[in-house]
Amino acid sequence: MIVCLHLPRFELAVAAGGGAQAAEDALGGAALAIAPAPGGQPRVGEVSGAAEARGVHRGMALGEALARCPELRLVPGDPLQAGRAWEEVACALEGIGAAVELASPGLAFFAADGLRGLHGGEAGVIAAAGRALRRPDRGALDRGRMGYRGTGRIGAGPTRFCALAAALRARPRRARVLRDPVEARRHLAACPVELLAHRAETAELVQPLCRLGIRTLGELAALRPDALADRFGEPGLLARRLALGEDTPLRPREAGERLEEALELWEAGSGPALERVLGLLVDRLLARPERRGRTLRALVLAARLAAGGTWSERVVLREALSDPRRLRLALASRLALLPAPAAALSLVAERFGPPEGAQGALALGSPDDAHGARLARRARLGEAVGQARAAAGPGAALRALCVDPDSRVPERRVVLTPFAP
Repeated sequence: MIVCLHLPRFELAVAAGGGAQAAEDALGGAALAIAPAPGGQPRVGEVSGAAEARGVHRGMALGEALARCPELRLVPGDPLQAGRAWEEVACALEGIGAAVELASPGLAFFAADGLRGLHGGEAGVIAAAGRALRRPDRGALDRGRMGYRGTGRIGAGPTRFCALAAALRARPRRARVLRDPVEARRHLAACPVELLAHRAETAELVQPLCRLGIRTLGELAALRPDALADRFGEPGLLARRLALGEDTPLRPREAGERLEEALELWEAGSGPALERVLGLLVDRLLARPERRGRTLRALVLAARLAAGGTWSERVVLREALSDPRRLRLALASRLALLPAPAAALSLVAERFGPPEGAQGALALGSPDDAHGARLARRARLGEAVGQARAAAGPGAALRALCVDPDSRVPERRVVLTPFAP
């Protein structure tokens, strides 16, 4: 059984203030939309229910959105605060023992099978997830940003997609459960094809399917797979499998640790002033006892803009470092990407490397030493693999393994496995 937690219009609710009134406005009380990012394309972000009812949707050009809805009110986006708020929700779910897959801000999944004994069955697991969703932390209470959590929907089903369909039909504080595949397939058959927009692999199929007159997932499941493959390729076959109640296994996130340092500026700063603040943040981050002598592999440099909104940039270091001078050189160049003067600057350590005291052999031998050359090459290869996985996830470095070279089916000859230097 897979449990889905859905917080509708999460990013908009956080950008609008995060309180109960902001959550109500985001769900349908007022025509709101996230304003285009400074320096980016003039397209609106997430929109409220009232704006969507007037024909405005996410990604629409700003001029067209204002033409369709003249009373549309633009809210500066706050991806930094949305990320922090979503991390609070994820940590609350992990606090009940769940291995969580974070699909997008406001949408999470976890398997309930291993938690039944801990919470007394499936009903206990769903009740524990609801309590974790409504449980505030002290910082959120001080900021008054707990209103969006009361809008959470919980659904459960045999697969991830079935659980999502159940959560979208659920009510706040009342979960919806699809207990067997037959019930889940019957429920999916009546759902609109717009449900496919919640998956990145099938989001682009929604409009073509609607133009072809396919309105529900039941109509999609009735189509022949060869016809879908010919018209849409692999995404079409995946959409049909989802409509039939099938899905891929969960991919829970790896347990990690984050360290953050932030500083408020007396006046909006840029240039040399921000470089001095960045140097102070690097020194404070390296001095944290929680670092335990580990090097830093991936960091997030973020700023709250003086004109409203936030900015962030993820930096993956080519080599795990703990030298403050080299860290400042690697991060200072990213400050030039700031679209406007900043009112606050923060630095977050997302991924850690080995302890700084760990080092290889002091002498690898002469240049003709084959063993020393292999060790040096393996060390460089390990650093490259670590950087790739920190930037693109654990599936970034794979190895082609030949398993059935005599097969006539190309997909059976070679499989991809994790690469280990």
